[in-house]
Amino acid sequence: MQTLQTANPGQSVRVVKIHGEGALRRRIMDMGITKGVELLVRKVAPLGDPVEVNVRGYELSLRKADVDIIEVEEVSK
Repeated sequence: MQTLQTANPGQSVRVVKIHGEGALRRRIMDMGITKGVELLVRKVAPLGDPVEVNVRGYELSLRKADVDIIEVEEVSK
């Protein structure tokens, strides 16, 4: 399983599944990160927290706990 945490800056990925339950999962989905959406990883801080991504035309910074539950796959070009 590849999570968003393992993606490198400049890499485009597609969300396969959001693990987790309750409020955390709902909050991530409310930010526009849903199954099938493409994300572009813009920046990763030196210690891995936060991760900046482009999703649905806007930039979003996510905490390490959030990116660990987002399962992704690399987008084929």
